[in-house]
Amino acid sequence: MCSIKIESVVKEKNRMGECPVWEERENALVYVDINSQKVCRWNSVTNEVHSVSVDARVGSVALRKCGGYVIALGTRFAFLNWDMESVTTIAELEQDKPNNRFNDGKVDPKGRFFAGTMAEETEPGVRARRQGALYTLFPDYSVVKQLDQVDISNGLDWSLDHRTFFHIDSLAYAVHAFDYDVHTGKIVLYQLEKEEQMPDGMCIDAEGKLWVACIDGGRVIRIDPETGKRIQTVKLPASRITSCCFGGKDYSEMYVTSAYDGLDKAALAKEPRAGEIFKVIGFCFFQ
Repeated sequence: MCSIKIESVVKEKNRMGECPVWEERENALVYVDINSQKVCRWNSVTNEVHSVSVDARVGSVALRKCGGYVIALGTRFAFLNWDMESVTTIAELEQDKPNNRFNDGKVDPKGRFFAGTMAEETEPGVRARRQGALYTLFPDYSVVKQLDQVDISNGLDWSLDHRTFFHIDSLAYAVHAFDYDVHTGKIVLYQLEKEEQMPDGMCIDAEGKLWVACIDGGRVIRIDPETGKRIQTVKLPASRITSCCFGGKDYSEMYVTSAYDGLDKAALAKEPRAGEIFKVIGFCFFQ
């Protein structure tokens, strides 16, 4: 019998913690706080958090083979030099949509950076629909638009055989699957239940199963992409669960980000751990 254990490892609160990535060479978890306009790095050995502030909301971060990071901030792709705390713009997009910004992103199995955009709210609960898109930044710095008319481009990952691309458009409340090479035949893989609320970030585990963070649902759920069925739920001590990734020495630990933005004083009083980052261990498939 497996015993899931949850621990808060980053006590420093995030307004909108997102896009966790495990960096082996630093024994660290890299992530962003979108609304604080920061890229952060938590050292699992020293337990210290360092951050670099940038000049726009930063939706996602990914590792570069040569060191440093690639980030999607505002409506542009850029490189982040961690030691120099400098940002170098690579490409500017959607200049005709000043209310848009980049959201979640991830590197594909061939080293290309996928990241999508979304329209910001003009007032609470109000945003222009289908203004976002999904883009790929190639190693030669060229950019290709992969999907259009997206509401909130969010979690993304690839099957273990690299033949299927999974993508979340949050306002569709579903995970979609695409043929990885030609992007045809959109299929609704999993439709979220009412209590699971809205899908946000996503990752894939060693068995090829998807883990979806449910913002306002207070949980991550495990989905079998072959059957489209939910096979496991892990509830967390915060409602605004934003994203997840695997890390640690043998990648048996799941790191889960959360947010406190969007909670009023009464809700924050009930959720003292909102905005923290959690570590989840004890999964059966690692035993």
